[in-house]
Amino acid sequence: MTFKLGTRGSPLALAQANMTAAALRQAHGWAEDATEIVVINTKGDQVQDRALAEIGGKALWTKELDAALLDGRIDCGVHSMKDVETQLRDGIALAAMLPRADVRERLLGAESIAALPQGAVIGTSSPRRAAQLKALRPDLRTEVLRGNVATRMAKVEAGAIDATLLAAAGLDRLGVKAGHLVPLDVMLPASAQGAVGITARLGDEAVLAMLAAIDDADTHAAVLLERGFLAALGGSCHSPVAALARLEGELVHFRAEILAEDGSERLAGELMVPRAHAADEVAALAVRLLGEASPAVRALFDPA
Repeated sequence: MTFKLGTRGSPLALAQANMTAAALRQAHGWAEDATEIVVINTKGDQVQDRALAEIGGKALWTKELDAALLDGRIDCGVHSMKDVETQLRDGIALAAMLPRADVRERLLGAESIAALPQGAVIGTSSPRRAAQLKALRPDLRTEVLRGNVATRMAKVEAGAIDATLLAAAGLDRLGVKAGHLVPLDVMLPASAQGAVGITARLGDEAVLAMLAAIDDADTHAAVLLERGFLAALGGSCHSPVAALARLEGELVHFRAEILAEDGSERLAGELMVPRAHAADEVAALAVRLLGEASPAVRALFDPA
């Protein structure tokens, strides 16, 4: 039997799929040819000239992979967790996560956000990044920038934009040494940033057991809390929201914020709570922040 891992075809997606395959081979003592990487072309990869929110949201990264999983073409799907919708498709289980990498951003084009020139143009397709930048520097302008890491870096190098932000985890996994780390007290990351998740068919106990062997329990627990915060907000890819959970023994340190699209409003919260009660406390924080927000910010979310 060859264990088939489905992935998008970008260099980063392939790197993450190969990391997952290597982890499975090591965990189970499999030979090199026991795993196969299956590239699935997604609509998100095909349409590069518009923001994700305009063309269908995060499902554009996962829909085709989910279909391949459900019809048996692949045994599991490998995803950047920040690209996975909070509500999984029927029949799909989130089976495992690899150990989380650096959750911070890297800024390309300047040494820091403060060092960006007045009125600088920042390329990003992320409503969160755009809102956070404008909250810090209302003079900054943003324009939609999509594509893989190399495409985004080339835009900065060519002077088409002044700067861009990329996840440090992605650059590290590609072996790209570029940009300057943005401290977490300056910019909180997207929910699940830096985490690689593996999906499988619900009820496929043999595959679920294989994947359980490579699951990093602390990463999984932290990411589920961040996704729970998003779910409680009713957040989507339109919604400027950041969240980060850190496990500290039996406690969870949780930080989050929601913002107006133009950065003119920012509501932040922080918790230090026992792990046993963390899910309920995180959901309550989402409700509190929405309650404190203006109608314009509340309109960016759709709580259940």
